[in-house]
Amino acid sequence: MTVPRLGVGLQYNPELIGWFPFVEQELDVIEILFDSVMTPLDGPGLISASGTRLLDMVAPHVPLSGHSNYGGDFGFDDLESTAAVRRHVPLARRFGVPWVTNHCFYSDASWSDVWSSPLQFSTAEAERVAERAKALQERYGVPLGHENAAYYRVCPGSDLREEEFLAYLVELSGTYLHLDLHNLYANALNHEASGYSIERFLDTIPLDRVITIHMAGGRWIDGQYHDLHDTQVPDPVWDLLDVVLARSTPGAVILEYEAQALVCGAETLDTQRTTEVILADLHRARAAWDCAYGAHSRRTTWSEAA
Repeated sequence: MTVPRLGVGLQYNPELIGWFPFVEQELDVIEILFDSVMTPLDGPGLISASGTRLLDMVAPHVPLSGHSNYGGDFGFDDLESTAAVRRHVPLARRFGVPWVTNHCFYSDASWSDVWSSPLQFSTAEAERVAERAKALQERYGVPLGHENAAYYRVCPGSDLREEEFLAYLVELSGTYLHLDLHNLYANALNHEASGYSIERFLDTIPLDRVITIHMAGGRWIDGQYHDLHDTQVPDPVWDLLDVVLARSTPGAVILEYEAQALVCGAETLDTQRTTEVILADLHRARAAWDCAYGAHSRRTTWSEAA
């Protein structure tokens, strides 16, 4: 399968609509969070009415990619019954995305108790998940990349390190990796005492299988560092981006922001400040990409991408 080189973009989060000027930016790609635009599984439609309006507005301007959080990809329900197959696969075809990425955690139709619930990092679980991943990639018909999750506890029964699990998973399935550098940074902070190593992680995973990169920010709350997507990308994560871009050739670097998370405690959402934060991070990400590959390598229209 071929992974096109697009460049730097944003995740298209409906929480930002109405105040962040998506279509006014020279974005190389917009990542669509399928969960946010799909209709319920017990309904007849595919895309919500609001999702249709929003996507039809941006789709003519910028190449789109797909991302799945709650597809049930790696849960235990029959794959054909999951949101991944029933909604996300036809959404990927509807928008002609060049790849789809999914999150390496457990989920099911309930959508509850899944966030930051990492897979069991075991040989047996890698083999089980690889079967589903291979079948799902065949249904999508485009590369499927697995995102390393931020987590607070290691799943009981794990007998591999996270990076060993991911490397074995893509070896068995023929799928790809979606490297979230802020999740990697968060895990290193939260699991420092157990010997979590970013350097070892990057030396172990097959960097030639990385098709996209996520960048975000977060904060400390009650002694744990949280991947909240609510601040500028921290400097150590930018340093990681330079390292990874020098050792791999991903199709895109995607920045993530959450409006609800931007309102923490007694804070209120300052849309002007947040817009400035996002634009500054976009500028820095483009500079990092251009330094690694040259500005000519970024594609800002569908025709260029094709």
